[in-house]
Parts: sequence; C-alpha cells; structure tokens
Amino acid sequence: MTTVFEKELGELKERILKMGAMVETAIRDAVASLVDRDSELAKKIIDSDHKINALDVEIDEESIRLLAIRQPRAGDLRFITTAMKITTDLERMGDLAQDIAERAIELNQEPILKPYIDIPRMTETARGMVRDALDALVKGDAKLAMDVIKRDDEVDLLNVQVFNELLFFMIQDPSTVSRATRITYISKYIERIADHATNIAEMVIYNIEGKMIRHLAPPAEP
Repeated sequence: MTTVFEKELGELKERILKMGAMVETAIRDAVASLVDRDSELAKKIIDSDHKINALDVEIDEESIRLLAIRQPRAGDLRFITTAMKITTDLERMGDLAQDIAERAIELNQEPILKPYIDIPRMTETARGMVRDALDALVKGDAKLAMDVIKRDDEVDLLNVQVFNELLFFMIQDPSTVSRATRITYISKYIERIADHATNIAEMVIYNIEGKMIRHLAPPAEP
C-alpha cells in the first residue's frame, strides 16, 4: 500500500518531469525561431519563461516542506536534495533558451549570414541529453546517466567548430562581426545547456548510487 510520503515523492518527481518538458520545448522553439526566422515564436518563449521560474520555486518549496515535516533518510533524503539541484539546472536552461530567443530576434532583423547547420545539430544533442538525464532519474538508470555525461564532448566539439567557422567569416569580412558574434553567443548558450544536462546526470548517479562524481578527474587511459 502506497504511503502518503511515497505519494508526495511521486508528485514531486512528476513536477520535475513537467518542468523538464517545458524547458526542452523552450530550447527547441528558441532555436526554431532562429532557423525559421520566426520572431513571434521567440517572443512567446521570452514571455513564457516566468512559468518555468514559478515551477522551480514551487518544487523548491515542496522539497523544503518534505525535508522539514517528513525528515527523510537515506535514499529519500538523497532524492529530495537531488530534486532541488536538478530544478536549479533546469531553471538556468530556461534562462538560456530565453537568451537564444533574444539573439534570434536580433539576427532575424538582418540578412542571414549562413545556413544554420551545426546549431540545430548541437541543439538536438543537448535536448537529447536533457531528456535522457530525466529519463535516467525516473528509471534509476545510472548507465543512461553516464551516457549523457559522455555526450557532452560532442556538443563541445561542435561549439568549437561553429566558433572557428564564424571567426573565418569575421576575418574575411568585418561587416559580418555583429551577426557572427551573436551566433557564437547562441552556440555558447547551447553548450552551456549541455553542461547543465551533464550536471543533472551527475546528480542522478548520486541519487542512485550515493556517490558524487562531479569534479572527479576521468580515469587515465592505458
């Protein structure tokens, strides 16, 4: 029979997943507003950011209530503290989606510099990392969480590739500097989204295994 506390933990997890879905949609639409030059879509993302922020506050308040009233131990305590850290990363991703939308509005007012190829690729990888990190939380799958962490390198490499390509544009034609700089900002925002997804995956591993792997050096290759 499900206890009241177990039900409360289940509801907390559902709120985290709801927030994750909202953030993933915001990231997708922010980049779509750039690629499709849809400034109205970008404005909707900016206007709706408060919903993500409100859910972040709601989850934090519920987590603090559960800590105070239920005084959880062991695994339940780890889950609640993990939930608070995860929502912090999700809220920051929402802010980055808003930043992308703002740069998209600016870029949409000028002639397109080049077709967007690597930016959508980066976005799909980063979105997949967010989705899989939360899936790992639900399933208690440490292996999937570790896979998310490994994928961060793919986004980092694409970010460097975008920067180098745009640097070439700026050197060849100084009139492109303003547009190219904004695109590099967007690339960096996506790279930071992937970093936050990595943070979530690390917290999921902590929740499952009780060990913190953040800031640990990777094992030396033979």
